[in-house]
Amino acid sequence: MDVLAWEWSWSAVGPTMLFGLLFLVFYEVYRFLLHGNRFPPGPRPWPLLGNIPQLLMKPAQTFAEIATYGEIASLYLGRKPSIVLNTLQVSKMALVENGAVFSGRPSLPVLDWIINGRENPFDPQHMIQNAVSNIICSVVFGGRYDYEDKRFHNLLDIINENIFLTGSALGQIFNLFPFIKHFPGPHQRIQQNASELTGFISEEAREHRKTLDKDNLRDFIDAYLVQMEKQESIPNSTFFEENMVFSVADLFLAGTDTTSTTIRWGLIYMMEHPHIQEQCHKEIEYVLGFDRIPSMDDRAALPYVYATVHEVQRVGNIVPLGLIHSTTQATQLKGYYLHKGTNVLVNLTAILKDKDHWKYPDTFNPANFLDEKGQFCKNESFLAFSLGPRVCLGEQLARMELFVVFTALLQRLHFSWPPNTAPHDTEGVFGLTRSPKPFKMLCRRRGAKH
Repeated sequence: MDVLAWEWSWSAVGPTMLFGLLFLVFYEVYRFLLHGNRFPPGPRPWPLLGNIPQLLMKPAQTFAEIATYGEIASLYLGRKPSIVLNTLQVSKMALVENGAVFSGRPSLPVLDWIINGRENPFDPQHMIQNAVSNIICSVVFGGRYDYEDKRFHNLLDIINENIFLTGSALGQIFNLFPFIKHFPGPHQRIQQNASELTGFISEEAREHRKTLDKDNLRDFIDAYLVQMEKQESIPNSTFFEENMVFSVADLFLAGTDTTSTTIRWGLIYMMEHPHIQEQCHKEIEYVLGFDRIPSMDDRAALPYVYATVHEVQRVGNIVPLGLIHSTTQATQLKGYYLHKGTNVLVNLTAILKDKDHWKYPDTFNPANFLDEKGQFCKNESFLAFSLGPRVCLGEQLARMELFVVFTALLQRLHFSWPPNTAPHDTEGVFGLTRSPKPFKMLCRRRGAKH
């Protein structure tokens, strides 16, 4: 009887579900044909999923393909079309000349979920992240963590995992179907990690309250706590504890992953191009010797090293489509009408490899940032930190970290691949950032045999 009931139920519901699915697919095709001519050309999207499958399966090939559609192209992240800016000129026109219009940020369900709706032969990964993250810790917590601190190691692990998960297929599926937050599954790991990070920060804030000296502020949290107290009586003040926690989390996420990822790409390029590594070391040895610690004041005296750091950022290209923007009002760009809330992406892959702006666009070569006299020269197509009102707020700190850490490493250490190592896959792993695949390396102290 139960079997008969189930068969009857399926025979009644099955055709309805199938019809509904077919209707949804045909509706998506109709919607694309109806509205497609209003947007710039671009790779053909899949129904419902848009271009997400191409981005996940062949990211580098897709970035290159987008650039073939001209200055502006379309890209569907799910059902909603975004526009992609493929050249420096059109990027400046949008993000600089019309910065106020193009400086919005769209709502991404997976990020809204994390922050509860409030916006605004050894693997070197952990060692580099420890060093870089401790710089942020000095700013926000007023101190550093020991490299062997297990709790701090766990914190870095969950940051890495969430940066990967939110940009992976799992994160993209969540953005398409955010209602799945109510159901169990691997996506719940994103929220668990976020809760652990914010819990860590909240505990630090509680400890700061106990020892706060308003006349001797130690760090960002102290300054925030004082400002919270000053604005207690102000309605709708943005200074409250939850905002402080998410502000610190932003600093951790932005200030730890991007810089440490760039440095890891730098080590890979140095091992892939040992002659460049040696030329950097010779310049460092001549200017600094082995004992003097490098500083930002040494940039002018180390033009080849400084150019190499920039070339690492250009070729490393850790955010291939930049951080997503959205239009704050209806506008026009190059003859295309854009509704308020249109998503806007900058194709950094195309701009950082534009044959009209780089001497050696497809190879790793510091000469891309050197003039005829061997002195460092800027290139206006270098947009590693974006441009316009949404330019990276941590640019100056990141520039300092990259130069000082990279120079200090090459000053005293020599890096090489272990014997019989296969060529490293430079495609990378795509999450919120483009990271190197895990690798192991050998390093020896300069002047030593082992």
